[in-house]
Amino acid sequence: MEFDDVIRTRRSVHQYADADIDDETLYDLFEDVRHAPSSFNLQPWEFLVVRGDDLDRLQSVAYGQEHVTDAAAAVVVLGTLDPSDHAERVTADLLEKGYLADEAVAEARLDTVDGLADADAETRRVWTTQSCTLAAMTLMHAAWGRGIASCPMGGFDADALHEEFDVPTDYEAVMIVTLGYPEDEAADIERPRKFRRPADEFVHLDEFDPVARESAPAADD
Repeated sequence: MEFDDVIRTRRSVHQYADADIDDETLYDLFEDVRHAPSSFNLQPWEFLVVRGDDLDRLQSVAYGQEHVTDAAAAVVVLGTLDPSDHAERVTADLLEKGYLADEAVAEARLDTVDGLADADAETRRVWTTQSCTLAAMTLMHAAWGRGIASCPMGGFDADALHEEFDVPTDYEAVMIVTLGYPEDEAADIERPRKFRRPADEFVHLDEFDPVARESAPAADD
């Protein structure tokens, strides 16, 4: 599938066919995901792939949403809250390949990452979420390019998920992405697309001049 088609025809799907996704296909997806961009190239993501009977456990922390157990697999997208986890080997690779001028620049880079690692919890949470959502979107595009539908989910109890799956507290549960081959017509690309705002409404060239929100009070209110 051409990439333009992947972007324009991907749908969030809740109805999945009764077909498994084999291990080889899953690893192919994540081979694509590993090329997603990330802040400082630190790749803070981890992916817990939940399948089989364990989907019932995941559904229990996702407010009972049915498409969790209907899917062939559900991916819990996790992000480390410690930016220094992979900093040394990432920086060493950049230095070796000539992306950094010298060791002094490499050390300065590591110092910057250490500063981020010492930041407050909310700053680190936003940092890891930004990069992990890029990886999650890459996963959904990689899946649809292979005919596998997906649905991103923010509706879950993060604390319960950590407890149910023994996820350490220094990892942020960013989202869940369900995966599966779609039921007939569940991802029908011929159906009219749901409303999307036109580009000329949300693209602001040179200065920010947003259109009035529908919910905004009138000027004379």
